[in-house]
Amino acid sequence: MGARIILGVSGSIAAFKAARLASDLVQSGHAVQVVLTPGGARFISPLTFEALSGRPVPLEVWDESGGQGPMGHIEMSRWADILAVAPASAGAVARLALGLPADMLGAVALSACCPLLIAPAMETGMWEHPATQEHVQTLRLRGATIVGPKIGRLASGASGAGRMAEPDEIRHEIERVLAGTGDLDGVRVLVTAGPTFEPIDPVRYIGNRSSGKMGYAVAEEAQQRGAEVTLISGPTALSPPAGMAVVPVETHDQMQGAVLQHGVGQDVIVMAAAVADFTPVEPASEKLRRSANLTLSLAPTSDIAAQATRAAPEAFHVGFALETGDLIGRAREKLQHKGQDLVVANAVSETHNPFGSDTNRVSLVTRDGIRELEESSKREVARQLWDEILRLRPELRLQHRSHQ
Repeated sequence: MGARIILGVSGSIAAFKAARLASDLVQSGHAVQVVLTPGGARFISPLTFEALSGRPVPLEVWDESGGQGPMGHIEMSRWADILAVAPASAGAVARLALGLPADMLGAVALSACCPLLIAPAMETGMWEHPATQEHVQTLRLRGATIVGPKIGRLASGASGAGRMAEPDEIRHEIERVLAGTGDLDGVRVLVTAGPTFEPIDPVRYIGNRSSGKMGYAVAEEAQQRGAEVTLISGPTALSPPAGMAVVPVETHDQMQGAVLQHGVGQDVIVMAAAVADFTPVEPASEKLRRSANLTLSLAPTSDIAAQATRAAPEAFHVGFALETGDLIGRAREKLQHKGQDLVVANAVSETHNPFGSDTNRVSLVTRDGIRELEESSKREVARQLWDEILRLRPELRLQHRSHQ
C-alpha cells in the first residue's frame, strides 16, 4: 500500500526535476499532494503537477481549491505520512528552520508531525553561507533528513556544491524514511571524530586541522538510518548531534581509553578521528617563556585503530587514511597492518584540501578493490560509505537483534 506524500516545491530552476519526482512517486503507488510556493509557481505551472498527481495544487494558505477549506494546511498536515521539499531553495530552507508560515508550504510544515525530508538546491555561495549551514544544522537536529546537494553544473553556468540530488535518489530516501526503520536498525556503531590536542604546556598544544565534519557526518548518517551511535569526539566547533551518546576527549590517551572502553560489543567501528601521531615527551607544568630557541622532544603515540581491531575482532572496522603521497598504497597498508575491513582514502593536495570543507573526494579501499567517489558533500560521502559497509557486511541490515 502506498504512502501519502506532500511534495513541497520552492523557487528554484530545479523545480523541473520535481515534476519527474512526482510522477515517479505516483507510479510507485503513492498518493502525492504537491504544494507550490509562489516562487516555485514562477518556474513550473500548478497544472503540470495537477496532471501528474491527480490533485489540485494549492498556492496560498487560504486557497480553498479542492474543497479543503480555509484550514486546508492543517488537514493536509494531518493527512501526510511525510513532507518532502524538493527543491528547497535557500529561502525555503531558512523559512523551514525558523518556522515561518509565510506561505502554504511553511504553514503545512509548521503544522505537520510527520517526518521532514529536504533536498536543497541553490548556488554554491548561498549553500556555503554560514546562515544556510546553521539552518541546515537546525533542521538536522530536529530530525529532518537532508538529501544532497550535489556538486555539478548550476543554473549560473558555474560548477560547485548546490545542485539538487536526482529524483531517483530523493525517491529512494523518501521510501527509506517511510519504511519506519532504517537499514541500520539494531546496529551498534562507534565513530571517532575530530583532532586530538597534545599539550606542550598548560596553554599550548600540538594539533592538526581536522574540523570533525566528516566523522560527525558518518555518525549522523548512521543515526538517521536507525543505528545506536556512540560518538567519541576530539575538540571541535560542532554542536553535539541530538539523541546521540557523545564522549568528549582531548588527548590521544583520552581517545584511546574511550575507544577501548566503548568499542567492545560494537558492530561497526569507524575511526574517522585525526589522532596525533606524536606527543611531547615531557609537557611543561608551567607556561613556557619566549626564548630564542625551543626544542621539543616528541614520542610516537600508540596505534588506537590497531588496538580497536584486537579488542573488538567481531566488529566491522573502518579506517581513514589522509595522505599527501602514495594514498592508495598507504590505505592498503592500513588494511593489512591494522586489520581493518575498509579504509577511506583521502588525499591532501594543492587542488584538494578537505580540512574544514563541507565537501570531500575519497576512495573506498577494501581487499577486493577500490571504489572512487565523486566529490560531494561530506554527508553524501557518509551515505555512500554506509551503503558500502552494508554491501560488504549484509547481515547488518535490519538485523533487529538485542545486544547483551
